[in-house]
Parts: sequence; C-alpha cells; structure tokens
Amino acid sequence: MRALDIAGTGMQAQQTNVEVISNNIANMTTTGYKRTRAEFQDLMYQNLRRVGSNSSDGGSVVPSGAQVGLGVKTAAIYRISEQGTLQQTSNSLDLGIQGNGYFQVTLPSGDTAYTRDGTFALAADGTIVTSDGYTVAPGITVPANAQSVAINGSGQVQVTIAGQTAAATVGQIQLAVFPNEAGLDAQGSNLLLQTTASGSPTTGNPSAAGFGSVMQGFVESSNVNVVTEITSLITAQRAYEMNSKVITASDDLMQTLTNLK
Repeated sequence: MRALDIAGTGMQAQQTNVEVISNNIANMTTTGYKRTRAEFQDLMYQNLRRVGSNSSDGGSVVPSGAQVGLGVKTAAIYRISEQGTLQQTSNSLDLGIQGNGYFQVTLPSGDTAYTRDGTFALAADGTIVTSDGYTVAPGITVPANAQSVAINGSGQVQVTIAGQTAAATVGQIQLAVFPNEAGLDAQGSNLLLQTTASGSPTTGNPSAAGFGSVMQGFVESSNVNVVTEITSLITAQRAYEMNSKVITASDDLMQTLTNLK
C-alpha cells in the first residue's frame, strides 16, 4: 500500500522541519546567528494513466491523466541573511555590522573563515582576535601603551597613546560580501567557509558602496523571531500528526483485508 510509504516520507520531512526550527530556537541568543528554513519538494509520480496519451484509435487525448505522488523530500535548508538587531555592549572591541558583509577570520590552518560575530578581544601580543583566539584579518595589533581604541564606521582602527595628542591609525578592518550568502558552509563557532555555491568574496572597507558599516561597542543579535518559530513548530507538529494518522488508517485498511475470509 503506497499510502504507508508516502506518509512515512511526510513524517521524515516534518522531523527535519522540527530539527531546523529547534536549532533556530536554540540559537535565539547566539551573536550573529542567521535563522534557517527548510524547503521541501514532491517526489516522483507514478502514472496510472499518462497525461496526453491517446484514449482511442481516433486520436482522442486524455486531458488530465492519473498520477499518484510518492511523497516528499527535503530540497534545501536556506540561511536567511536578514539584519539582526544591534545590541550595545560598551566593549570598545565589540563590532556590529549594519548592512552587508562579513568579518574575515584567519584560522590556524591558514584558511579564511567569515563571521557576523563581532565579539572581539586582544591577544597577549595585542592582536585583535575572536573569542576563540583566531586572528581577525588583516591582523591588527594594538600597542601595549595604547590608552583607548576607536573604530569608526569605515573600519579604521585608531589608538590614543600616552604623550601624543593625535590618534594613531594602526589598521583597517575590511568586510567580505558574497554573490550567494546562502551558499556559505557553516562550520559552527559562528564561522562560515566559502564554497563553490557562495562564489568568491569581494572585499572592501566598511561603508563603501555595497558594504555595511561597523558600529563600535555593539554586536549583532540573532535574527530569529521567536513568535514565527513557535508558529512554524506548531504547524510542523500538526503535519507530523496527520501523517501518522494516515499510517494508522492505512494499517487499519490492511488489517481489514487480512481479516477477509
């Protein structure tokens, strides 16, 4: 009985849907997190009567035919890159991006990762690093005798040094943008990697054309909308229950057949 297998694919699809939603809810307070959405496609169809086939020797054509779908499959899980709310932290090394772009992070392997998490700090040698200690490209070092650090909307890092009246520029933070942000490969720890699907990054200074600006003393919060996620969770739960009822009904039908004498 096809209904058993069809309902089974429906339950599997809704299980995936619930897993995606639960991950969004779990990361509702994760800095720079972008919510994801599961998309589904129908499976292949079995033709009981093919559309457009001849129904007589006179050339009559079947107008609609008879096709039975065989269920559903997960097509993709998209990352939604809409802007999250900027929250003030008053930490001079925290940076939030308003608009397009990703911070570039140099991994221990030498590869470059990308993140919207601007929770930065200083390493022992004064280099600006992420919370995991990875260097924020291009590798900016704050002098040990710096009294304050100022980062403007264009990503220029300036420090005030004792005995000097003018601020000294020690580096320039750049952002990277991609043709297809949804194609980036999530690695965990708020890091993303470039893929063939994402395309090659274009780098530039914040506030330049096509790039967002940076705000010192702020971080970008998750863009998860709790109300939307709870609504989606209820919908997925109801769909799962209905598919389970289809399995129960199909089992009852099969039981009726086996009881025939």
